[in-house]
Amino acid sequence: MSAKAGQLNALLGKGSEFEGKLTFEGEVRIDGKFSGQIVTKDTLTIGEGARVTAEISAGVIIISGTVEGTIRASQLVELHAPARIKGAIETPAMSMDKGVLFEGTTKMENLSAKAPPAPGTGAPAK
Repeated sequence: MSAKAGQLNALLGKGSEFEGKLTFEGEVRIDGKFSGQIVTKDTLTIGEGARVTAEISAGVIIISGTVEGTIRASQLVELHAPARIKGAIETPAMSMDKGVLFEGTTKMENLSAKAPPAPGTGAPAK
């Protein structure tokens, strides 16, 4: 049986704690505490009460909780109040609600289409 769009595949509920590497397909929601690494091509939702310290790489990342670390999204990052983010965000598209606290850096580029510049496109050397 395949997962339908918008269907939650796993939940780390409020009051739970996990440390390690989380790799998944489909949509996962974290409402507890997580520390480590998260890798997916799909959707990660970090709920309002969640506290995450991690290196995150996902397709879509939706954050309402507290995150410290590096966030890389190949499609989109959504930051919803009362989110608190400390670290670096790399994504081609991002939305941020009023009331979100963000301390760090943002790099907006298409991560899935990185290519080196064509040779000979720079200024000639003197």
